[in-house]
Amino acid sequence: MTNPYRGEVALEIDGVQHQLRLTLGALAELEAGLDSGSLMDLVARFEGGKVSSRDVLALIVAGLRGGGWQGRAGDLLAAEISGGPMAAARVAAELLTRAFLPPEEIAT
Repeated sequence: MTNPYRGEVALEIDGVQHQLRLTLGALAELEAGLDSGSLMDLVARFEGGKVSSRDVLALIVAGLRGGGWQGRAGDLLAAEISGGPMAAARVAAELLTRAFLPPEEIAT
């Protein structure tokens, strides 16, 4: 599912496998689009179990964009995500975790 050497996470959307990653640009876009707070507030929401579906969608979009996808959040509203909302939440959490780990820890 993941490519640990590049910090990528795979997610199947509408039958197509995508590689998601949070580049610096994707993180900046994500932070600019947050309704409130910073990336660290987003991390705190995930750690505290207070993550919203909006947070998950924002992370998935940022990860897709970091992987080269040119779509928008609205493009995913009717999309079929393999594994459903729980899989999307797991991928979002994994992306966020990998974005802040040193490369040597990602490779394990």
